[in-house]
Amino acid sequence: MLRRRDDGFTLIELLLAVVIIGVITVPLANVVVGYFKNTTATSDRMVLSHDAQISAAYFAQDVASMGRRDYSVTPGSNGSRPYITSVQLDSAYNQGGVSCGTSATPTAKVRFLSDVWDASGASPSMTTDVVAYYLVPAGSVSELHRLKCTGSTTVNLVVAHNVDPATVQVSCSSTCDSASVPQKVTLSFTVTKPSVTAYPITLTGQRRQT
Repeated sequence: MLRRRDDGFTLIELLLAVVIIGVITVPLANVVVGYFKNTTATSDRMVLSHDAQISAAYFAQDVASMGRRDYSVTPGSNGSRPYITSVQLDSAYNQGGVSCGTSATPTAKVRFLSDVWDASGASPSMTTDVVAYYLVPAGSVSELHRLKCTGSTTVNLVVAHNVDPATVQVSCSSTCDSASVPQKVTLSFTVTKPSVTAYPITLTGQRRQT
């Protein structure tokens, strides 16, 4: 008769194996968890940074081109006319009789107005170009929208996500909404995501016209 072998694990060997597996698994799990946390944080920071770049480019462009002239007065000796209010703060879609959007459009934090001439017809015609920056709630944060209206053409873009609405501020180098159009306008706010610390964004534009 063949005798059956009694080879196998003893209880002590089994316990030792469990302990060794635990010693290996715990730090390895921490490394894996840390990796995914860092990956998420890095991805979120890139998203916030991308929004900062996009919004800064649009804002600089919009401030550079703003400015409306008063065509109801006679030109000066140099042929130029004085400016009229070209920056509007906390504005409705039809503030000052200049419409961009509809009655459902949220109040804009700031609007920029500029003269646009169309020389395609028999005689040049002038319209007012409007760019409005406003917030739309998205859960606990908001999206910053840029609405541009030129004649019958309307373009609406989201230029920043995850905006803390309580942090949005507009400032100008002089009185924003006076007839003396400011040379510089700044829009600042903070964006945030759970995996990263709050990220402050400051958009600055310099008016090109003098």
